[in-house]
Amino acid sequence: MTTQNLDAADLRQVQAGGWVAEDVMDQIWDISNIPLPFTDRAGGGNADNQYTEWNVDKLRDPDLANAKVDGQDTINANDTNTGNRLGNHCQISTKTVQVSTRAQDSDTFGNTGGLAYQIMMRQRELRRDVEAISLSMQGSVEDDGDTIPGNAGSVFSFIKTNAMVGAGGSVPGFNFTSKLTGDIVPGTARPLTETMIRDVCQSVYEDGGDPTVLMGRTAVIRKISEYLFTASARVATLTADVGEDRTPATAKGAVNVFITDFGVVLDLIPNRLMPASSTGVSSVGIFDFEYLDIIFLTGYRVEPLAKTGLADKRQMIVDWTTRVRNELSQGAIHAIDETAAVTYA
Repeated sequence: MTTQNLDAADLRQVQAGGWVAEDVMDQIWDISNIPLPFTDRAGGGNADNQYTEWNVDKLRDPDLANAKVDGQDTINANDTNTGNRLGNHCQISTKTVQVSTRAQDSDTFGNTGGLAYQIMMRQRELRRDVEAISLSMQGSVEDDGDTIPGNAGSVFSFIKTNAMVGAGGSVPGFNFTSKLTGDIVPGTARPLTETMIRDVCQSVYEDGGDPTVLMGRTAVIRKISEYLFTASARVATLTADVGEDRTPATAKGAVNVFITDFGVVLDLIPNRLMPASSTGVSSVGIFDFEYLDIIFLTGYRVEPLAKTGLADKRQMIVDWTTRVRNELSQGAIHAIDETAAVTYA
């Protein structure tokens, strides 16, 4: 004994685990159940087949020579336009749990050994997978029914017209022959600039889009906010009227809205699940969510699997894809060096 008394140290040293009961809170604190900024904003819908299609069209540019003589006959003139037909392949994403009967019957902290708890957690993971894949560099792949699973082309894989890449990079976009989108090659990483953002916004606006969100990884959103507080940022000085009404002041250390030219107002939205294209390198999307959807051939559901022993089995499944209704409404900047400060140009 460490003292002449029987103390707590003595109780802990009793062989085979001691005599002091464990003091463990009977609850699990999970901080990973976070919002899904992209899928929460995107529209929804249903797919009828594993390859789902939609049509896109655009008004022609104004005809500055559109003038006719009074009484002129119309011969061999036809201004109709059929637009284009695009599509994306669905992707089956799953999570599987197998929990033994003994694990379910055991008294575990937070009931972590329970089947219901495991299903709940894996369903959350499945939704996180869809969020991240939607914003990856992944092109679409057709399921061959043998060894190659279908891949949903990410939102970025459709955005070609108003996309910027680094040196050596490429965005193949939608191929009307193969009916696939190609993987994005971001190119050599370089710092993000205010000019890049303005150029993409201008390009999207001129094509008819009205983006409302600039979404990126947390490191990029922070760099943008930090830049907008510098003297080199081409933004108006923030001012406030000082009157007799003295309300509590709030120290604001971030910018979360950026108003560009052309009336484009961008909410700066950080996404903790947005994947990097490589270590320290990522992309930002300049999105008009009116034209973005996550659609489902099979919605989120839980299916029981055959019981073959002393365990219960469940599979969570979702068969889904992305739909970019018109890629001209969206913008993207790839190959951003997350460690570099944002500059003007």
